[in-house]
Amino acid sequence: METIKKLFKRLGWFILTVLILINLFIIISGRFYLYKGIGYTYLSGETGPTIYDLNKFAKDKIKHSNKASYWVQSANYNKYKLSNSQAKYLDKLKTKALLVIKNNEIVFEHYYDKHTPSTVSNSFSAAKTVVSLLIGCALDEGKIKSLDDKVGKYLPEFNKDGKEVISIRHLLMMSSGLDWQESGKNPLSDNAASYYGEDLYNLVMNQSIFTEPGKKFEYQSGNSQILGYIVEKVTGKSLNVYAEEKLWKPIGAENNAYWSLDKEGGDEKAFCCMYATARDFAKLGKLINQKGKWDNQTVISESYMEELVQNPKMVTEDNTENYRYGLHIWTYLGEASPVYYCRGILGQYIISIPEENLVIVRLGAKRDKTVKLNQNKKSHTKEEILKAGHPEDLFELIKLGRLVSKN
Repeated sequence: METIKKLFKRLGWFILTVLILINLFIIISGRFYLYKGIGYTYLSGETGPTIYDLNKFAKDKIKHSNKASYWVQSANYNKYKLSNSQAKYLDKLKTKALLVIKNNEIVFEHYYDKHTPSTVSNSFSAAKTVVSLLIGCALDEGKIKSLDDKVGKYLPEFNKDGKEVISIRHLLMMSSGLDWQESGKNPLSDNAASYYGEDLYNLVMNQSIFTEPGKKFEYQSGNSQILGYIVEKVTGKSLNVYAEEKLWKPIGAENNAYWSLDKEGGDEKAFCCMYATARDFAKLGKLINQKGKWDNQTVISESYMEELVQNPKMVTEDNTENYRYGLHIWTYLGEASPVYYCRGILGQYIISIPEENLVIVRLGAKRDKTVKLNQNKKSHTKEEILKAGHPEDLFELIKLGRLVSKN
């Protein structure tokens, strides 16, 4: 008994020492966002951000349309029955919602656990594509003159320290050359500071130029945040207000959406954190399929939508030619029909296959591993290059979506 008491005493001192050291590190480093990060994750029984973080942060509302457009159910609605292996795979990845829409009709719709058709959840980085669509709207209105305009034309912080060469196109391509530290797991990364911190503007404006812009694909959430600030600067409207006016109401959104802020009255987290329902996310997929049109109305010009899905000439992080990314949208060209999709870190997908008039939306809490090239090989096949950079579950969702839509 005495030995057990000594062990508990030593454990108590050890925990106290660790807590003191953590506090000293936070105070000395100035990373005060870590307090919020620890409180919202480990002290709340989580290991990281979740798709249900909406009420943990300040937020702005994106109001639904007064002329909502409702999805029609197909004659084959939910007639497809998942096999045991399909159900287990979806369950393994903690799927919360799955929608398959063919020819603008829902053919399959399933929700898991407490998620329902009216549940809003975080899109994470799928929101990056929404920011790009808003850039397209601002371009159509003439508020942005050209994608090749230098960022410094709109944000004066980019008129110094070598950042003068960075253009809006560079940001959209994910090739700005900035030194943003991208990581979904490292609590000391810029991502963590942007998700839990309260000063997004200074965080992104203080980024330094690291490499020559326009040459290499380097996925950085900071690029999306800067684009968000450009939208606000040129329109004179907050991101949520402009999104409501130019996207949410024109596509007949059924439900309110939300955008998390860095603090009360602060800035939208443009790089992530737009919350909506699965059915309304699917409408963005339809908009992409229809090249910016909603029924007979042009929401975004066809010219921008065509440029959106083109692959800018640059090399990827694998030092292969870029086939995987457009202007803030992922592209998979390893199928007969090109696949364009928005994706979030925990397996949020809005998948558009225009040639098949197919939209697949999957929301959940886990994503499968990303395909990587074998760097020990001297050369790779075209198929290997086209698959690299895409998560394994993307291919499974495409396959499932096609099976369901043929039922």
